[in-house]
Amino acid sequence: MKDPISTRDIGPRAGTPLWLYMLGATAAGAGVLAASLLGLSVDEVRALSLEPLTWVLLCMMVLGELRPVSLPGQPPGNGVPTSLPFAFALVILHGLAVAALLQVAATVVAGFARGHAPHRTAFNAAQYTLALGVADAVLRLTAPGLVQNLWFPSVGELLALILAAAAYFATNRVLVTSAVAMHERVPLRQVMFKGASQQAYVNAVLLSLAPLVVVAANHSVLFVPLFALPLWALYTSALLSVKRDHQANHDELTALANRKLLTLRARQEISHAQQRGGGVGLLLLDLDRFKEVNDTLGHPTGDRLLQTVARRLTHSVRPGDLVARLGGDEFAVLLPQVSDASAAREVASRLRGALAEPVRLDGMDFDLQASIGIALYPGDAPDFALLMQRADVAMYVAKADRTGVESYDPGKDRNSTARLSLYSELRRGLSEGALEMHYQPKVGLSDERVIGLEALARWRHPSRGLLTPDEFMPVVEQSNLSRAFTSQVLDVTLAHAARWHREGQDLPVAVNLSVRELLDPELPGTVAAALREYGLPSRQLVLEVGEHALITDTHAATEAVRVLRGLGVGLSLDDFGTGHFTLAQLAGLPLDEVKIHESFTARLVDRSDSGHTVVRAAIALVKALGMRATAEGVQNAELARAARDTGCHAAQGHHFSPPLSADEVTEWLAAHDGGTAAGTRV
Repeated sequence: MKDPISTRDIGPRAGTPLWLYMLGATAAGAGVLAASLLGLSVDEVRALSLEPLTWVLLCMMVLGELRPVSLPGQPPGNGVPTSLPFAFALVILHGLAVAALLQVAATVVAGFARGHAPHRTAFNAAQYTLALGVADAVLRLTAPGLVQNLWFPSVGELLALILAAAAYFATNRVLVTSAVAMHERVPLRQVMFKGASQQAYVNAVLLSLAPLVVVAANHSVLFVPLFALPLWALYTSALLSVKRDHQANHDELTALANRKLLTLRARQEISHAQQRGGGVGLLLLDLDRFKEVNDTLGHPTGDRLLQTVARRLTHSVRPGDLVARLGGDEFAVLLPQVSDASAAREVASRLRGALAEPVRLDGMDFDLQASIGIALYPGDAPDFALLMQRADVAMYVAKADRTGVESYDPGKDRNSTARLSLYSELRRGLSEGALEMHYQPKVGLSDERVIGLEALARWRHPSRGLLTPDEFMPVVEQSNLSRAFTSQVLDVTLAHAARWHREGQDLPVAVNLSVRELLDPELPGTVAAALREYGLPSRQLVLEVGEHALITDTHAATEAVRVLRGLGVGLSLDDFGTGHFTLAQLAGLPLDEVKIHESFTARLVDRSDSGHTVVRAAIALVKALGMRATAEGVQNAELARAARDTGCHAAQGHHFSPPLSADEVTEWLAAHDGGTAAGTRV
């Protein structure tokens, strides 16, 4: 049984509990070896060195160290070494000193051949020495003359052998699992009995061969190498079993755990968390724009990229964490022990940082980005199935909002009970006409006349009162209510616009479009029908498209905007400056207006802010492209003046007016003298 640092041959940090434990175990093993060697005389050492059996056994032990019997669930190259029958036979034949000396020599040779780090080789040697020392002590106490009686052992002597073998296994098991528990930062009882039955069975088979090795060696040294055949059969049989187990539980391309193994481990860890009162985290990770790599460069390049991602993820997680590939470009990371969401976010940030390093393949550099969703047990879900579902929800929120990392939020889960209830209430509300429109005036900065209105939806909820879009628009955008919502918004808005038009207020009214609304193939027909129904010229309607709607599917969104332009309606880009859309993309769109987001507008009054220059340059480019710039979120006169001086055509915000109901709009316009078809002076 090998030490725990098998997947990364890197020593523990100095001063940590694992470092202190391994140092202590190594020192103890060295002390036991040194003490046992004091009992050997120089003549005994010389005689042993001249005996062919010593060298034959040493060779068999080296080969046995190089060919351990692997068990399912263990990393390749780990397992019970087939040197065990020969080491235990040496304990029976010559005692601890010779057995430990040859075992240490075999461990060092095999460790060097396999490229193991010195700390790992030293720990393994000490581990074997201590376990053999306990077995030797049991034999000395219970059957001191065992070698002479092995041809015809008594029941007591057989029991002594069994006790010594059990002592060896128990000591070795405790030494290794203690290190594993410290390495993975889990309770000892959690790993002590994990796979114990398989380990016990293989150890029992190998240890039972030791008396036969002693009998064969006493008869002829030539019989000893024959044990290589059954041991090789055991090794190859175990290897085939491990390979089958690995294929059933791991992804073929990346060698990561698959969904089956992830599910099994997650349920085990949740069960352990229930017992100890801890938490379990699940991270779902999806690569951004990976489809473009496959479509452009082919699947072989995409596969190599996935393998690189797998390596980076594996080397970026904590000890004991499990990385799995669920399929395609979707991965999962199981955090068996996580204290809170901030700890899980720290792991997620480290994973994104590892992936952000450029990957060079076929002479090209690839920049990888990933969206990660986080869900925690028990806070977010009581079982693994729900944990997976909610991590998936968080991941899609991270991808949709382009935030990179998101923790599960019930308010953004369209499948949550509260959300389903809200969906039913909204559907009923739309059928009953519970939607209201409020309007915020837009003012021309050159003469301070009202030149338009922006329609803002409100929902009159039966128990919660008037709800703003932030509270119900996610339900609309992620359900089949989008078309009914758009239709009702247009109906209510154009009905009001027609009334104001009859009253002499020729003010264009802007309506916001979400991603789903913009990409709805029936939207142009709905808009045209609504304009005809209310007898309004198309110039009276402005459709505002957010940055996010244009980047979700750039090609489809651009085509949709061009079709809407054909209707003669005004087109505006909303919330420009939130970081999703570039100035270069503006040139290809038939827009009339670009609305500068309030976070950008706020920088206009602080000339010491470097963002001030960026905003001025953006507004200048908007004007150069033949579009008007409108400042949003203007809260005071100073900001209004700064927007005007910077070149903005218009502005809106609480400095001029908060959003108003339809009746309040009529009163507000009437209260400001100078109301004409061209606009009303503020």
